[in-house]
Amino acid sequence: MIARSSVIRLPSNSNNNNNTPGQTNKAPPFYTGGVASCVATFVSHPFDLTKVRLQTIRRKQHQQQWRRFQPSKMFKVMWTISRTEGVRALYSGLSASLLRQGTYSTIRFGLYDKFKWIVARNEKPTFQQLLFCSTAAGVLGGCFGQPSDVVNVRMQNDGQLPLEQRRNYKNAIDGIIRICREEGPRVLFRGLGSSTNRAVLMTVSQMTSYDMFKDMFVTRFGLYDGLLTHFAASLSAAFVATTVTSPLDVCKTLIMSAHLTNPASDVLGKHPIKIMIHMVKTEGFGSLFKGWTAAFIRLGPHTIVTFLVMERLKEWHNQLPKQQEGDILTSTTTAPTTIV
Repeated sequence: MIARSSVIRLPSNSNNNNNTPGQTNKAPPFYTGGVASCVATFVSHPFDLTKVRLQTIRRKQHQQQWRRFQPSKMFKVMWTISRTEGVRALYSGLSASLLRQGTYSTIRFGLYDKFKWIVARNEKPTFQQLLFCSTAAGVLGGCFGQPSDVVNVRMQNDGQLPLEQRRNYKNAIDGIIRICREEGPRVLFRGLGSSTNRAVLMTVSQMTSYDMFKDMFVTRFGLYDGLLTHFAASLSAAFVATTVTSPLDVCKTLIMSAHLTNPASDVLGKHPIKIMIHMVKTEGFGSLFKGWTAAFIRLGPHTIVTFLVMERLKEWHNQLPKQQEGDILTSTTTAPTTIV
């Protein structure tokens, strides 16, 4: 006798109808931010290299200091690099940049999402909770990504140094090994204070502002939580993050690129605040924002690609249980049960 097949109803984990915009019903995978950042690096690396070059240019006069913000200055530097060093030079230090994103961004994005899930679950996190999560994730991400960041800055700045001062690292791993052998492991953590502070400011201004902007576009302006909203929120977050982190980013670049054999007395061994004060006195206030345009043009596409890819990865991750549940339901409804 053939009995009527029974449908096995599984408990659903989806509460998307009750979620606030941008919130998921479970914590996303830890790797999503790192994978998205590595993808974005292929787009933003030439601009990142140009930003480092602009930040290490020394100026002795204050006159016309705001010209350094002009986009033409950045593209002129890019053209000079490609003409004098070759087009491939625009991707100098790519291996170190990918290693940095694989450590620094994976940890800060992953921990930020994990911390948000722990403190808020499916509820909408408050601004204080977002601030706490981004600060904690930024500190840990900055510490773990410091060695690769030092190698990254040096490889990007190598081309404009005199031949006798160039390091000529083959790749990121070779750079880390040679630094440990030639200068000592401690050099890998040179500028840790500036780098960690910048990582905190970057994580807070980028991730917190992205969540805030996305929520504002959805709840106040009535936009759909989709591609357009993600694009607008990530572009706004890039503007905020570039402006907030620029002074510390300049200090970090100067400290990391300095030579022990020819140390810059106004950089090495000084606190970032003292370096900023010295720069303002000798080069003017605008020196704190060297390479701002290059940084924004670099961080804008990088932030947009990162968040767009990360949102897609989260969507695919959230759809996996639903697809598995649908397969189980299909198999139970189509297969009749035979009772003897």
